Amino acid sequence: MFCPQCGQQQVNGIIRFCSRCGFPLDGVIQLLNSGGALPAYRSPDEPVQMSPRRKGVKQGGLLLLSGIVLVPILGMFASFSSGVFLQMLAILAAIICFVGGPLRMFYAAVFEEGAPKPISAFGTPMPMHMPQQFRPQPQGALPPPPVRQPPSWRTRPTTAELANPPSVTENTTRLLDKEDRTDR
Repeated sequence: MFCPQCGQQQVNGIIRFCSRCGFPLDGVIQLLNSGGALPAYRSPDEPVQMSPRRKGVKQGGLLLLSGIVLVPILGMFASFSSGVFLQMLAILAAIICFVGGPLRMFYAAVFEEGAPKPISAFGTPMPMHMPQQFRPQPQGALPPPPVRQPPSWRTRPTTAELANPPSVTENTTRLLDKEDRTDR
């Protein structure tokens, strides 16, 4: 990444200020993360929209907590009266609150959508990860080698010019050749 003010190349993509001129690079990093789209900011007084998943978990929790208060009260009224209606109402409230509440939370946590992705100024979803070309590349301890060796004032001698030892078969073949010549 290069500083947009002075052009200094930065060591990695996570520094916050230019090492040469001190220019703040936070906005540049956000711009690179979003693929060049300006990030959309919301005002602090704007209400935050709750995701369906969070809303469902909250509904299930409220149902469970209301059962903790409602079922004992209905049970007390049912015990003082002789009517079957209040007893059935207390049983129904217990089933709905203590079974329905956790089921609602489970359904919301597993099957409903999470929070919506942030939207940029151009109406496209912002990527939540840094594109491959802008990710800081791991660097070794040494600088990379030059692409082409600079010309030196003399060439290096080739040390691989040593004579190879003769093979075992060469000597025996020569001996056979000498014997053939003498026999004739």
